[in-house]
Amino acid sequence: MPVHALRHVMAASIAAGALALSVTGSPAHATTPLKYAALGDSYSAASGVLPVDVTNLLCLRSTADYPHVIAARTGARLTDVTCGAAQTKDFTQAQYPGVAPQVNAVAVDTDLVTLTIGGNDNGTFINAMLACGTAGVLSGGKGSPCKDKYGSSFDDAIDANTYPALKSALNSVRAKAPGARVAVLGYPWITPATADPSCFAQLPIASGDVPYLRALQTHLNAVVARAAAETGSTYVDFAQASEGHDACKAVGTRWIEPLLFGQNIVPAHPNALGERRMAERTMSVLGLD
Repeated sequence: MPVHALRHVMAASIAAGALALSVTGSPAHATTPLKYAALGDSYSAASGVLPVDVTNLLCLRSTADYPHVIAARTGARLTDVTCGAAQTKDFTQAQYPGVAPQVNAVAVDTDLVTLTIGGNDNGTFINAMLACGTAGVLSGGKGSPCKDKYGSSFDDAIDANTYPALKSALNSVRAKAPGARVAVLGYPWITPATADPSCFAQLPIASGDVPYLRALQTHLNAVVARAAAETGSTYVDFAQASEGHDACKAVGTRWIEPLLFGQNIVPAHPNALGERRMAERTMSVLGLD
């Protein structure tokens, strides 16, 4: 082919490529990536989900947690300081020796912050699940022995202690990054709305205590939503999205693993599917999908 003809072909190809780019838009993540800080407890850290982040074994954080899913799908620059067993106090103080306060990961130029927090304050989740699980086994699954014994004590502690602690923790994030979008995720359902007798071997909660625990989680999520609204944060609600994906459902459907005979090393926590769905729901609410 003559040189001048080759030049014409090359010019035409370049022009066609430029036209295609103008039609299809810029390549994915060509703009400045979001600066993203992920804070929170084991539901954010995906504790029990493999693979484990070996950079900090104390926090039992997974590299398949929902923050990593969000970062992978959006091209965000992620700083992940989520940590299993974290409480609201660990936002502003060291949870373990060598583990910095979580708000240290937030800077004035941070664009996005996500978190779950509050479930470990007062030992709400672990104390309620263990107490009701033990009572369920001893009662053979009958009645409501946990509710009968503990009554409103878990709820009272949420109102008296967890709610003000949540506001304080969220305000500490706001102080570090006033312009950031802060997404506070609710906790996906652990139990079904009513008892499922076929699930007792995996979730040994007495029939009358299943709705008791569900109501407790509803209350906690409502307090989290209230604190989010009062601090200018976005609440990501999972009440509808996680319905039918509780710990009593089959593998491939459930987002949360049961207390016994589950697939994760940490029971009553999200599995890999649950973390992906938490990421997708959060991205949808924030308009990042």
